[in-house]
Amino acid sequence: MPAAGKKTVEDIDVQDCRVLVRVDFNVPMSPGSARISDDSRIRAALPTISYLRDRGCRVMLCSHLGRPGGEVDEEMRLAPVRERLSELLGIEVVDGRGPAGAVPMKVMESLAPGAVALLENLRFNKREETNDPGFARKLSALGEVFVNDAFGVAHRAHASTVGIAEHLPAVAGLLMARELEMLAACLENPRRPVLAIIGGAKVSDKIAVLRHLAGRVDTVLIGGGMVTAFLAAIGHVDAGALASADVEAARSLLAVSQARIITPTDVVTAAEFAENAEPHTTGVAAITAGALVLDIGPETAGVYAGEIAAAKTIIWNGPMGVFEWPSFAAGTSVVANAIAANDDCVSVVGGGSTAEAVGALGLRERITHVSTGGGASLKYLEGKILPGVAALLDAHDASDE
Repeated sequence: MPAAGKKTVEDIDVQDCRVLVRVDFNVPMSPGSARISDDSRIRAALPTISYLRDRGCRVMLCSHLGRPGGEVDEEMRLAPVRERLSELLGIEVVDGRGPAGAVPMKVMESLAPGAVALLENLRFNKREETNDPGFARKLSALGEVFVNDAFGVAHRAHASTVGIAEHLPAVAGLLMARELEMLAACLENPRRPVLAIIGGAKVSDKIAVLRHLAGRVDTVLIGGGMVTAFLAAIGHVDAGALASADVEAARSLLAVSQARIITPTDVVTAAEFAENAEPHTTGVAAITAGALVLDIGPETAGVYAGEIAAAKTIIWNGPMGVFEWPSFAAGTSVVANAIAANDDCVSVVGGGSTAEAVGALGLRERITHVSTGGGASLKYLEGKILPGVAALLDAHDASDE
């Protein structure tokens, strides 16, 4: 099935091909160690890798890890990722070296059908992020087909997301296809009512998403740090030290939105932003000057749960509070569990923090789709064109046949 009008790896003949695959192995590492703390992004790429191996492909994977700034950083080498991938696949994943130079080509030529290699961190080469044509050409020489399965960087116009596609037939991997299909299902002819749940620190971070969704969904639930700006826009709290742009953005959205925008009626506040700060639950009209809103309150969480239970399509981006701290995690937990309990809806969770919260609560399997791309899913929800997706072959393009 074409993903958002793009060809996928299932739409072309890859039998016995040399295939270059862009994956997103930008996994979190435990502080001060080379131990992967969450391998979900590696696991998410397994279906595409297995699909190619089953067809006798010689597979060269490429990814970035962290932000080394174009320099070699020993703490950002992909060796731990390669070791974990080897365990998951049950084979030795070969060190492809590079990412540039002559060694990667020698490695690719030495691979047997069904074998897999992984290049060194792409961002060790400064030409990756500048989409340098020469670097893209070097990478493209490794394959006969390019499969982009890295939705998490689809919003970046880099050599490994856009440049390679100028030299090779470029299609979406199975993960990329799933990401695009699920996001499209929420915005293009979705089952109604459609509910968007949007959290985040500042309105300015999410205003583009809110404006785009306000004309496409039926209801928007507001949570996270941006709650204060919306309450100020309504007149419940004094704007105080809030950025005037955030308050004005909230006010303008409330004035023009075609969707119902529901804001909290009660919140959990604290005098300081600290894990051990004393929490206070209060109605929005009684928020004291200088208090920080760190979660939605129980009354609001109940209202939100009711809206969630009635929805047929749900988009969630941004926690309801500082969920990492137990005193301010209840709102996020109620929302996540309410989504998981709605068996008659399509639910899509996007954003790194939101996905982390769902994972911490053990609810991943009860959500229709948890996106691997924080920034990319955000840009998609803003209605922006993703360069890494635009570069792929269109579903009706016959140039690869």
